[in-house]
Amino acid sequence: MSDAVNPYTAAHIQVLEGREAIRKRPGMYVGSTSERGLHQQVFEVSDWAVNEVLAGRADHVDVVLESDGLVRVAIDGPGIPVEAAGHVGAPCLEELLTRMHAGLRRDGRRFVGVGLFGLGPFVANALSSRLTAEVRREGVRWVQRYDRGAAAGPPLSEGPTTGTGTVIAFRPDADIFGTAECSFDALAEHFRTLAFLNRGLDISLTDQRPPSGPRSERFLFPEGAKDFVAFIAAQTGTSDETGVFGFEHEDPQIAGSVEVALKWSHTFTGGIQSFANSKPTPGGGSHVVGFREGVAAAINTLARKGQLLTTKIGTDLRPDRLCDGLTAVVSVKLDRPEFEGATRGILGNAEVREFVALAVQDHLITWLADDPRLASTVVSRIATDTWPAGASAPVVARPGGAQIQRAPESGQPPCRPHSSRPQHT
Repeated sequence: MSDAVNPYTAAHIQVLEGREAIRKRPGMYVGSTSERGLHQQVFEVSDWAVNEVLAGRADHVDVVLESDGLVRVAIDGPGIPVEAAGHVGAPCLEELLTRMHAGLRRDGRRFVGVGLFGLGPFVANALSSRLTAEVRREGVRWVQRYDRGAAAGPPLSEGPTTGTGTVIAFRPDADIFGTAECSFDALAEHFRTLAFLNRGLDISLTDQRPPSGPRSERFLFPEGAKDFVAFIAAQTGTSDETGVFGFEHEDPQIAGSVEVALKWSHTFTGGIQSFANSKPTPGGGSHVVGFREGVAAAINTLARKGQLLTTKIGTDLRPDRLCDGLTAVVSVKLDRPEFEGATRGILGNAEVREFVALAVQDHLITWLADDPRLASTVVSRIATDTWPAGASAPVVARPGGAQIQRAPESGQPPCRPHSSRPQHT
C-alpha cells in the first residue's frame, strides 16, 4: 500500500511528557493498574522517605492507610525545602512532585532504589486524584495541593508551627486503579524487608480501615540480616540446629559491602534470599554464586582439617549440596550495581563473586572453628544428605571415633536461590 493512499506525517505522532505520559500508560511506570500497581504507587513515596532517613535527613518513616482511602507518608527531620519560601537545598517540594528524577542521588550503596524507574513521588502524584503536601520547617507550616498531578496553586503558608517534618498524603485515582485496595500484609512485607536489610531503619505502618479498630506494626531490627533469618525460620517452622551466624564486610576495591546471615536446621525448608542495594534478586547472580562457593570452601576446609570427612576418592562436598536445611540472606550494597535483564532480577557484577566467596569463607571458618562440636554437627548434616548415584558417599567422623556412612540416593535437586516469600499471619 503506497504512502499516497495512506500518508504518514509528523502530525500522526503524539508526544507525551511528564504526568500526561504517566497517566496515559500507568502500567509502564508502576507495573499494572491492579493491586500490585497500587502498592507500587505507595512505594514510590515511601521509598523516597526511606532514603531521606538513610541520608540522615530524618529518623523515622510513618505510613498510614486512612479510613477514607487516603495514603499518608510522613517523615520527621527539618522538612524538605520549599522554593516559594526561598529555602535553599535540593530537592525542593515543587521539584519532587512535578519533575522526573528529582531527589537525592540513589545510585550509591547508601540508598534503596525508588520505584521501577527512580521517579518517586512524581509518579505517585501523577496517578493520584488528589495529593496534599505539608512541610513544617523553620517555624512555618507550608501546604501545597495537587489535582491529578497538576498544582492547584503555589505552596501557601498556613500559619506557625512548633514541629518539623514532611507529610505527603494522596488518594489513588479510581479512574486508573478502579476498586483496587492496598493490602496491609503486602505493604508490611515490603517495609519489613527494607528494615531487615538496613539496620536501624525505623518504619511504622498503620491501617485505620478495619471496623474493629486500627492495625499497626513497627519495623526496626537492630541485628539486620540475622533478624531476617530468624524471622524466616520462625515463619517456616524451622527447627534449630545451629544458631544464626552473621557478618558484614566492606571492600573499597569493589566499592561495596556484603551482609550475610545463615543457619542450618533439621528441616528441608531453608533457602537463599538475595538482595542487591535492598532490591530482591530472585534470579540470584554473582553474589549468590560467591556465597555458595564460600560456604563450600569453608565446610571442606574444616572437614579436612578436623578429619570430619573422608571419602575413598577424596571428593569434597560441592556447593550444590549445601541447600538442604540452610536458611540464608545474602545482601550486597554497591556504588555501581550491574543487573541483567529488564526486570533487574540478576546481579551481574563479576568482581562481586570472588569478594563474597572470600568473605564468607573467612568468617564462616572463624565461627565454626571456635566450636568444634558445632562444626561437626554442620558437616555431618551436609555430608549425610543424598549423594549422587555412582559416587562414594562421604564418611563422617563423629565425636568419640564413630563413623557413619550413608548410601547414595538419586534425584537431589541443585542449590538454587530461594524464590518464595515467607507467609505472614
